[in-house]
Amino acid sequence: MSTGIVRVRTSASAARIHQALTTAADLEVWLAEHAFVDLGQGQFEFWGRYTPEGERGRQKLLSADSSSVTFSWFLHGTDYTITLGVEERDGQTLIAATQSPYPEWGEGIDDEGRAGVVQTFWSLALANLVEHVEGRPVFARCDFSTPEQRIDVDIAASPEAIIGALTDPDVFARWFGARAEIEPYVGGRWAMGSFEDNPHPAKILALDSSQFTLEFPDRMVSSWELAESGGKTHLTFVQSGFDAGNPPYGSWMGWLSGFADMKRMLELPDWRPMWHSYEIPGLPDGVLVLE
Repeated sequence: MSTGIVRVRTSASAARIHQALTTAADLEVWLAEHAFVDLGQGQFEFWGRYTPEGERGRQKLLSADSSSVTFSWFLHGTDYTITLGVEERDGQTLIAATQSPYPEWGEGIDDEGRAGVVQTFWSLALANLVEHVEGRPVFARCDFSTPEQRIDVDIAASPEAIIGALTDPDVFARWFGARAEIEPYVGGRWAMGSFEDNPHPAKILALDSSQFTLEFPDRMVSSWELAESGGKTHLTFVQSGFDAGNPPYGSWMGWLSGFADMKRMLELPDWRPMWHSYEIPGLPDGVLVLE
């Protein structure tokens, strides 16, 4: 059975992380709209609009100890097994999400509504968890009750710094954790990985100090709009042009999880990428760039 693992680093204590993993009030901040936990009675549930197929009763607690919780999750007709836990490695505190089975690399691109969701849900959840246990507001959550894909967030950085983070390949790789090849001008190409690996790249439709817009071959459009906001920059990010009956939740959560660390990079003086490691079946060499 295939297994995927996402690990993030944090400055929070192991005790604080365990509390956030096993307390309903914490889970309702970083993970789900609703949660109920009673480890003594074998109950660990989360549901609501921030959860795919968000009815209650899809999770069953399998085990829990002082450093982790393991549960099954019936999603898209499949029983997944997930372990959320704390690890100590090389003097770092890590939070890991381990899931089996796990889609092969590339399946999430072809099927964003199912395989894509499985591949990116825990990345976004862990990004929000890091913010929560470190005492910062969570960045954003995916609302599965609507096809609308839009976020508004204030970032304590200049518009030029944000545009640079989006269009400079070296800076992009640091906060997103993956390579991109970018021609930073209107009409230029934009590809995750490289143009050689991606023969059908996105096209840059707009690029200046207040906006950045990409159009993908399937006509989906990703747009970033920037405006001054009380000494900060207000960022509006929107995905559009997709089939509203089959929203691309996978790529949406992938972007949001990356933007959480972009915001940290631009705001925290001692920032280090939160992304520690990914173990994904079939992952090509050289795609990810992790410290």
